[in-house]
Amino acid sequence: MIDLFLAEPVFNEEDDVGSAKLRISLLSRLESVLWKLLASGGRSEVRLWLSNTIASMTSISPQHQRELFMTFLRSKPLKWDFASHLLQMFFEKRQREAGVLIAKRSYIMEKFFEGNPRRISQWFSNFATNGASDHGKGAKALAQFSFVNRDICWEELEWNGKHGQSPAVVATKPHYFLDLDVHQTVKNFIKNVPEFWYSNEFSESLKDGEILFLDTKFFVKYLFDQMLKDDSRDVWDAINEFLTQEPFSSLCQHLLITLEEADFCCFLKMLCKLLRPSRETKDFGNSSFLFEVVLSKYGDAESLDQILLLNAVINQGRQLLRFVQDEDAEEELDEIKTIIYEISAISSNTHSLSPLLKECYRRKKTIEVIKWLGLQSWVLHYRMSDECQTSELWESLFVDNGICFRKSNEYALLDHSCLSEDDGFEPCNTASVKSKKRKRGKKGRKRRKRDFDDEDSCDDELLDFDIKRDKTDLKLNTGSWLLSIDNYTVPWNAIDLPEYLSKQCMASWMKWLFTNRE
Repeated sequence: MIDLFLAEPVFNEEDDVGSAKLRISLLSRLESVLWKLLASGGRSEVRLWLSNTIASMTSISPQHQRELFMTFLRSKPLKWDFASHLLQMFFEKRQREAGVLIAKRSYIMEKFFEGNPRRISQWFSNFATNGASDHGKGAKALAQFSFVNRDICWEELEWNGKHGQSPAVVATKPHYFLDLDVHQTVKNFIKNVPEFWYSNEFSESLKDGEILFLDTKFFVKYLFDQMLKDDSRDVWDAINEFLTQEPFSSLCQHLLITLEEADFCCFLKMLCKLLRPSRETKDFGNSSFLFEVVLSKYGDAESLDQILLLNAVINQGRQLLRFVQDEDAEEELDEIKTIIYEISAISSNTHSLSPLLKECYRRKKTIEVIKWLGLQSWVLHYRMSDECQTSELWESLFVDNGICFRKSNEYALLDHSCLSEDDGFEPCNTASVKSKKRKRGKKGRKRRKRDFDDEDSCDDELLDFDIKRDKTDLKLNTGSWLLSIDNYTVPWNAIDLPEYLSKQCMASWMKWLFTNRE
């Protein structure tokens, strides 16, 4: 039996203090083994998990998020990796605004094209065959400027063929620009027609920002220098606006990965000062709120390691489980299994988490308490993932823990003959469900061998897909359930249940803890 400890504890003087100390000792051992694995092969991945959790927070105001990221943009020494990622985001998400900044400085493009035939060809060679209105942006700017200023630049146009073309002829037959030697013409303009690079015609061709993607690195470096060396006000204003308006989640996902560990810790400390979890809400079922509580107490933590582990067990339980199982560390995995078995033995003897919670009430270091509860919830996540492989086992777990449920076929990969009669929800009040015989298919169809015995159970029966059977395949075919703990609002399948239920447990424990502390 897997006890989820969902019943609110009642404390008394007879609570077993020894079991609480033993549980804490085992949880501490589990913490050490987990961190050994994470530190040896996956620290960068664990940091990415933390970044993703931070990105899910919704309580950071636009002004605060701007201040957070602007701190690193203005810090010394200059953080090129951070700034370049930010500017690339700016180009991709605010292409026109970035293009306007470049258009105001169109004169820099003279150096951009000088000695670079590839860029010249990409930007200026796109003349149309059916009229001037269909010229590409660079070609259109070159043609328009040449007509308007033909008295100073027409002689600089180089034509392929025996002779050049006059303005009058080209005006009536704009497709003649296809005969222009674009490379040589632009070289002539760089050398002899500086007015072109300052002109309205050329500036207009840059405003939509398409030019940025001819060589993003060039423009990133240029705007970086404009901000941090020349302190250009309009560039700073554009970046400030971007940092204010861009979603916090997007900024975190793109920029936090660029920070060195010391800077990442600095970011966390600044973030902690901005977090004020609402004591009235106590929405511990919300992962974002729960982690805000954790981070608001982060100032007590001695290192980044503790917050990384806390996030892994509380918010990234599924990823942590995959990491543990995927790592080539049989010795550590065996130790984890042993520790979880010993923790489970305590649970089966006491049938209550009250000794641990009572010990939590006495502790003043909230982050340590949350760590114990987070590790305990991950123990449940591990056990459910490992032990609940059939619909019968899941339904037995629901019954044993007082969770009412209804069978749903919404996500079941089952034959239509297995659906309930009303093609809706089948109320279930016991751990067993009536099995229905599946209609046999055509005589020629072959059925894959089973590695379980119950031929008549539709819950455990796969379609005849030619796929390898493993535990995951079984889980995909156990159907799904609506549960009373969330008022039957969402169907949960076996893939998601371990994470969902372990988080529900954690939320309940945290609510009891904070309610009794006040």
